[in-house]
Amino acid sequence: MRALIVAAVVGITGAAAVAVWAGGKEDAPPALTVLGVPVDAEMIDQGADLYAENCASCHGADLEGQPDWRRRLENGRMPAPPHDEAGHTWHHADQQLFDITKNGLASVVPGYQSDMPVFDGILTDAEITAILGYIKSTWPERERDYQAEITSKNEEGS
Repeated sequence: MRALIVAAVVGITGAAAVAVWAGGKEDAPPALTVLGVPVDAEMIDQGADLYAENCASCHGADLEGQPDWRRRLENGRMPAPPHDEAGHTWHHADQQLFDITKNGLASVVPGYQSDMPVFDGILTDAEITAILGYIKSTWPERERDYQAEITSKNEEGS
């Protein structure tokens, strides 16, 4: 009888542990970070507000970019691209996105001329990080995973 009770307790405990583990896996969203900083709801809210104030006039309120963003403007420069999954923002590592936002496109493509302003002195590093966190939070899982891999390779120096 004692062996039967021990077996039942072990079985129930094991089943409970598996249920908790499986439930935890489904409930926990994949970790989202920017430059190693965890993205939480507060950062996303702050980033959304800052994006609306500083970025949406060119990149669109819904991150949709300017019309015909792949075709040069009359001045020879490119329109503001979308930051949603239709664009290419998710093709770039966190550090590159941060550098472009803070120091301008010419910081990663020397000599490149863009209508995008330099945000150094306008936005703090934390504010730029929050904006990037907000943008990344809108991407579907496929784009997030791809961008996380690019960021990881960039951090490793490959």
